Amino acid sequence: MKIKRMFIDGKWIDAQNGKTRTIINPYNQETIATAAEGDTSDAKAAIAAARKAFDQGEWPNTPAVERASIVQKIAELIERDKEELAELESLDTGKTLEESRWDMDDIAGVFRYYAEIVDQNSGEMIASPIPNSVSKVVHEPVGVCGQITPWNYPLLQASWKLAPALVTGNTLVMKPSEITPLTTVKIFELIEEAGVPAGVANLVLGPGNTVGSELSTNVEVDLISFTGGIETGKKIMQAASVNVKKLALELGGKNPNIVFADAEFETAVDQAMNAVFFHAGQICSAGTRLIIEESIHDNFIEALVERVKNIKIGNGFDEDTQMGPLISGEHLTKVENYVEAGKKEGATLVVGGKRPEDPALQDGFFYLPTIFTDCTTDMSIVQDEAFGPIITVEKFQTEEEAVNLANDSIYGLAGGVWTNDIVKAERCVSKMRMGTVWINEFNLYFPHAPWGGYKQSGIGRELGKLGLEEYTETKHIFHNTDPKPFNWF
Repeated sequence: MKIKRMFIDGKWIDAQNGKTRTIINPYNQETIATAAEGDTSDAKAAIAAARKAFDQGEWPNTPAVERASIVQKIAELIERDKEELAELESLDTGKTLEESRWDMDDIAGVFRYYAEIVDQNSGEMIASPIPNSVSKVVHEPVGVCGQITPWNYPLLQASWKLAPALVTGNTLVMKPSEITPLTTVKIFELIEEAGVPAGVANLVLGPGNTVGSELSTNVEVDLISFTGGIETGKKIMQAASVNVKKLALELGGKNPNIVFADAEFETAVDQAMNAVFFHAGQICSAGTRLIIEESIHDNFIEALVERVKNIKIGNGFDEDTQMGPLISGEHLTKVENYVEAGKKEGATLVVGGKRPEDPALQDGFFYLPTIFTDCTTDMSIVQDEAFGPIITVEKFQTEEEAVNLANDSIYGLAGGVWTNDIVKAERCVSKMRMGTVWINEFNLYFPHAPWGGYKQSGIGRELGKLGLEEYTETKHIFHNTDPKPFNWF
């Protein structure tokens, strides 16, 4: 089996230590690839290549229109290889092939969006209050960017970082999750094919405690962008202080989904499922906290449970599969412990709460869609991010109570409100402390709108124009057009 290699300074190489890692399919634990397992030495080599390419290379000074053309080419190559990329993503993560195809469309869209808007970030003339002067603001690339991506949406999250970094003239070192590197390796093949110069985009495979740590602490790295767990994010934030790196952190969420009694009932039930059970709940914005108005609570739960029982679990490559496995045995154990904690805390388990009994699923990391009722915000299952196919249900009686429940969290990534009263909806979302709030929708995003969270869900924004600005420094240039002696002394 051909080893998936790293890409450093325009060359495909093995790890310096000679180590490799076996990549498995979470559906049945079969080996699907062998990947290089780099460490600190590989990270340092990649950083040195990126540093040289930024300080001595042409990429930062290449006209934005030329960089945009190359980024647009990457989008076209993604569309060309969409089916191969989707299959790799489903093999690597276990998600359904249909979900992976949607991801690839979105990923191509991200590259295309940033190729189209980069000229809108060229700068501006500002009115100077000083006579005989010209004043302007320009935006320049940050420098060398360290980028660390998660296992749940490997290539989607990579695209959110790669596209804006490249189009604004930065150089970069990317570290994907060591357990889901396959589509990231493929995208670097496309980056090379598109004509990105050697040293500009570098890929290092390996674990976070070596490769990720080096990216965070190395003083030659100017920016660190991380998507992942909150505890790791805190460590990266501390490590990055060594040279006061720019930081972009997306650290997950525990997202409320409020359903008022006047909501469209069937639609709200359907979307409450969609909000959680795509990709087995392994979504940072999953609406795992379902907050239901008391008057419709029992009917809503009854309808939801009946629907949940019919979710088809299985191989992501089977057309009738609606939900695949969890990513690993380690993560499956974490989800099981989370459910046991919910039982001990007094929540009522109404469906799921165990592994499936189907013999065909025993080799995979499957867990049944699960619903807990009688939940309160003092329970760990309401506060902690499970990252699995689990819904916790809380009740409310008043609008104020619903908003207070929704905000009772250390996280603030996303949330939803379901009601036919638009004035009430607007009142609620204006008080909800989250980076994205949907009205009569959940888990919708597009490249044009910024993505990120309040509170401990992170720092900064990806996507949208703000996602472009994360990868630039702002410089004010003042020009005195008629300099004269001041004669102060």
